[in-house]
Amino acid sequence: MSETKMLRITLVKSPIGNTTRHKETIRALGLHRMNQTVVHADTPSLRGMLLKVNHLVRIEEQEAK
Repeated sequence: MSETKMLRITLVKSPIGNTTRHKETIRALGLHRMNQTVVHADTPSLRGMLLKVNHLVRIEEQEAK
């Protein structure tokens, strides 16, 4: 059985001053405040979201438990 790769996403730069679309994407990822970290499964839709806001977040790969 293949294990799902997980991504740890941390908000490192404020979305203030960015477009509304970027702010909404950050909220959709579950990030609300600076240096907050969330863990999501690596999916194509998540990768698309991260491409839009890669200048605001830090992305680290993590093995699924």
